[in-house]
Amino acid sequence: MLEKYRYIVVEGPIGVGKTSLARRLAEHAAAQPMLEKPQDNPFLARFYEDAARYALPTQLFFLFQRIDEVRELTQMDMFRTRTIADYLFDKDDLFARLNLSDEEYTLYQSIYRNLAPQAPAPDLVIYLQASVDTLVERVRRRGHRYERPIQDDYLARLADNYREFFHHYSAAPVLVVNSENLNFADNADDFQLLLDRIGRMRGQREYFNVSGD
Repeated sequence: MLEKYRYIVVEGPIGVGKTSLARRLAEHAAAQPMLEKPQDNPFLARFYEDAARYALPTQLFFLFQRIDEVRELTQMDMFRTRTIADYLFDKDDLFARLNLSDEEYTLYQSIYRNLAPQAPAPDLVIYLQASVDTLVERVRRRGHRYERPIQDDYLARLADNYREFFHHYSAAPVLVVNSENLNFADNADDFQLLLDRIGRMRGQREYFNVSGD
């Protein structure tokens, strides 16, 4: 079901389960995982405690981290190596707009334009959605120390920004998945439902929703 996709990206706000799903898809497809490493960012914990002070260094660290990974991706033989990532390089601006002041954003854009490589477009983007209450519950449950200060209103604004971003995104086919009643990491039936839905993907934008009844 994944054979026709060489490069898949799983995206969505903090707590939605994108990394867990990317790992499982990579294992299932014998693909190379390309995962964000938030635990390596020395500014992230301080950002969640004092966003105004640490937003710019946090954002720049992630930018340089992603630049290195995307350059590695562009050097791969995409016809021989299947890659599944838990982030879309194009969405980097989403966090910058949300967290940086106007002056910082102008500086960030200048750095981005001068350094960012041309990232290859994915063959498929899986955009995971969930309610803010669910995002909050999942973030609390996984218990990462650096995420403890995250405020509910930040997750709400982030989810809104993701919806706005993907409303306009057209660089690759998008499967919008309501993950509210699905557990791809631990439930084999849920994971198989997703694989089946990916296999039926035909258009540029399609939706997958399972009721909780």
